[in-house]
Formats: sequence, C-alpha cells, structure tokens
Amino acid sequence: MKLNTQQRLLNEHEVADSCSISVLTLRKWRSQKRGPQFVKIGVLVRYRPEDVDAWIAGQNSPSRTLPDVAR
Repeated sequence: MKLNTQQRLLNEHEVADSCSISVLTLRKWRSQKRGPQFVKIGVLVRYRPEDVDAWIAGQNSPSRTLPDVAR
C-alpha cells in the first residue's frame, strides 16, 4: 500500500459531524468494530476520508419487500 502523507486525516469529531452522529456513538461503534476503518497514531484516532466514504456507501439498507395482503 502506497501512503500519501499529504492526505488530510479526519479526527473523530469531523467524522461524527459528517455522519450526523455523536462522538460517543462513533466511539461505541469503533469498540464494536462497526464503524469506518480508522488509524491509530500513538493514542490518536484518525480516519482516512476514503475509508469513511466507503463505509457510508456500504450502509445502504436493503429494500424491504412488503408481504402480499390477502384480498
């Protein structure tokens, strides 16, 4: 994997804002391995913008099919 050190990494506040969720929810998801991929730099948690975008794109809910109603 080639690293792009000029790329800006997002902090958890920026990701939470962009997803309209709280930082606490993002932290909970991270502990449950549910949220976007993240990078640990020492004690810092950072997110690559493309990882956040890919995670959001993968969150499409399957369309529901309603049962046929007897007539």
